[in-house]
Amino acid sequence: MDNIYLPKIAKILGIQTETSDVKTFVLQLKDEGAHSAFDFKPGQFVEVGVFGVGEVPIGLSSSPFQKGSFEIAVRAVGSVTNALHQRSPGDEVGIRGPLGNSFPFEEVMGKDILYIGGGIGLPPLRSLINSMFEKRQDFGKITILYGARTPGDRTYKKELAQWAAREDIEFHETVDVGDESWTGNVGVVTTLLKKIKVDPIRTVAFTCGPPIMIKFVIEDLLNLGFPGENIVTTLERYMKCGVGKCRHCCIGHKYVCLDGPIFTYQQISELTERV
Repeated sequence: MDNIYLPKIAKILGIQTETSDVKTFVLQLKDEGAHSAFDFKPGQFVEVGVFGVGEVPIGLSSSPFQKGSFEIAVRAVGSVTNALHQRSPGDEVGIRGPLGNSFPFEEVMGKDILYIGGGIGLPPLRSLINSMFEKRQDFGKITILYGARTPGDRTYKKELAQWAAREDIEFHETVDVGDESWTGNVGVVTTLLKKIKVDPIRTVAFTCGPPIMIKFVIEDLLNLGFPGENIVTTLERYMKCGVGKCRHCCIGHKYVCLDGPIFTYQQISELTERV
């Protein structure tokens, strides 16, 4: 059995700058056997270690259908993430995982799908979005709503343009504050709900973003008639170990690192400590 505390060594194959403080890292485990065995599902995360600095939990942002490498999007907000931003292609990092549960996939086949992402919350959803694109015929209508603070804070800008051009999905995006070059929607992401028509009974909504955004997204979805089991969200807690030992991410009787980070609103409403 693998030691859950022992990281595997990964090489940085490439780095893409997404925004002023977000970079995408393309990674590959150096050990061929470990790389072949690395199998994850959308919604899972890894503990990324910068040797001599520390570890940080980061959601996987690439589709598991993408073979040969995997991706994480990292915002520079602390000592470990800032150290990651100083790394270059060819450098090595430690990887523990994949960890946590995952978004439902086979369980929602045949359903309509609604994505609501905000800022750095898009990367985990991107893993599921691109997975569903691989099996597009197995899902009903797919609608993607994305909001960012400013036009420059939008992640995956080229990919957003590709989504907007697709004829088999509906895509809308907005920014909180526009600039002289922005001609799109201005307002928080929940304002985009007025632009779409959904059947809340046959639609499963996935949301990820800042906790305050998720709070208002869930309120609006409930007001639209979405049952709690049709609202799927991530929970954000300080996950230190990632394997349920340190108790930093305990909410009521659940661990975000083990029982999550993916929960339905129905599950959240049953927690003894409300989030």
